[in-house]
Amino acid sequence: MERLTMEPGRVVLSTQGRDEGRYFIVLEVIDENFVLMADGLTRKLDHPKKKKVKHLRAKPILVNVDGATLPNRHLQDSDLRSALEAHGLDVNTISGKTAVNAGKVEEGSGAPMNEVGQVPTKKED
Repeated sequence: MERLTMEPGRVVLSTQGRDEGRYFIVLEVIDENFVLMADGLTRKLDHPKKKKVKHLRAKPILVNVDGATLPNRHLQDSDLRSALEAHGLDVNTISGKTAVNAGKVEEGSGAPMNEVGQVPTKKED
């Protein structure tokens, strides 16, 4: 099986760090070890994330990031979000959790919180 190359427009999945489980689009390849990437939501075009290639998993999806060929003549954050969503990748989801709730736990208990920041309680029958 041939390894997918890191190139501008490649959709990648972050496998390490606080953004683990999130999908991004590679904007620029700095060298063989680092890329700049954004998703249009948590990492926008004006402040892309620099990430080590070994902490990413390339997906077989390429997105057009050439601004000259886009209708408005430049790439926008909404273009990145739309491209990810068009391929069924929800930018609001982190490994099956919503971005709002991901990683939130009640102090000391380790119990996950719900949308309103409360630990769900068991219903008694």
